[in-house]
Amino acid sequence: MRRSIDPSSLNIVIIGLAITSSWGNGHATTYRSLVKGLHALGHRVLFMEQDQPWYAAHRDAPQLPHCDTQLYRDLHDLRARFAEHIRSADAVIVGSYVRDGVAVSDWVLNEARNVRAFYDIDTPLTLASLHGDACEYLRARQIHAFDIVLSFAGGPTLTELERVYGARHARALYCSVDTARYLPGRRVADIDLGYMGTYSADRQPALETLLCEPARALSLQRFMVVGAQYPSGLVWPANVLHVDHLPPSAHPSFYNRQRWTLNITRASMRAAGYSPSVRLFEAAACATPIISDAWPGLADVFEPGKEIAIVQSSEDVLRCLLELDAAQAHRMARAARERVLGAHTSEQRARELLGYLHGVVNRDLPTPERQSVIV
Repeated sequence: MRRSIDPSSLNIVIIGLAITSSWGNGHATTYRSLVKGLHALGHRVLFMEQDQPWYAAHRDAPQLPHCDTQLYRDLHDLRARFAEHIRSADAVIVGSYVRDGVAVSDWVLNEARNVRAFYDIDTPLTLASLHGDACEYLRARQIHAFDIVLSFAGGPTLTELERVYGARHARALYCSVDTARYLPGRRVADIDLGYMGTYSADRQPALETLLCEPARALSLQRFMVVGAQYPSGLVWPANVLHVDHLPPSAHPSFYNRQRWTLNITRASMRAAGYSPSVRLFEAAACATPIISDAWPGLADVFEPGKEIAIVQSSEDVLRCLLELDAAQAHRMARAARERVLGAHTSEQRARELLGYLHGVVNRDLPTPERQSVIV
């Protein structure tokens, strides 16, 4: 039986893919921002992640001041050491892409005594792999068992989760940005167009069109790509610098070096729509002008032409680089920053999560149609 909880001081447990290493994943940045917001509002967070060699070799935040971080070896170690934490928590959140995620979720659903949530930071990918139970970290049967499913994709995806998969409550919980760290700095502008993103086969054609082709056409301008897992044989244009990884502490200075920054959306996220990337919010918080591909719901995040430049071709990118002057780009970037400060900070996203958790306990969650998808 669910017990009452103190809304002013919640004990929240999160089992996620990674928070200690941002190498090759966007989960860590999302979790770090969220737990900082929860801590600022007076709540306690225990974050647990499996100790995996890939992340162990690239840990840029082995401990964080905003939460208690614990590593576990395997499923047996998780169950043996943390069962009481799961039982006593006000809310337990299991994230997507957790290793042995199906078994972890079954264990949490059986052990947790209060709110049980699934946080899908990869919702379109999850839904695409659920057919035939091909998803490695979630089963369709588990969606209904959770009290609430939190999704990186809003809009129609929330309706699909409830009507097709039987989610009791499906709510959008987008990424956010720590605006104490991501700030406008001295605009060096020694990079004409930059891009940050791990290699993805379905994004690579767009990267070729929207960055590499303009780079070849503008041989005297400088371009930069930051991201891991790109094929070793990939040949970049001569004026494109590729760097495997920048730690989050270096992200603000990277944005402040760019005259424009590029956002490219994975095919599944673009098809689902309503899936803003954390890179959008980070760049906007630094008041860096953004060039982005188009997807449904983007206009609810940033107003095209006023807060963001939407492109479909290399010619569109060239027009931004060659025809929009610095004053126009600056006005666009400042407008985007104001939008982020008003809707997408760590504390604002934490408040959204707390509202959802309280709604589950009090049985007064609004329907997705009544939600404000993005303010």
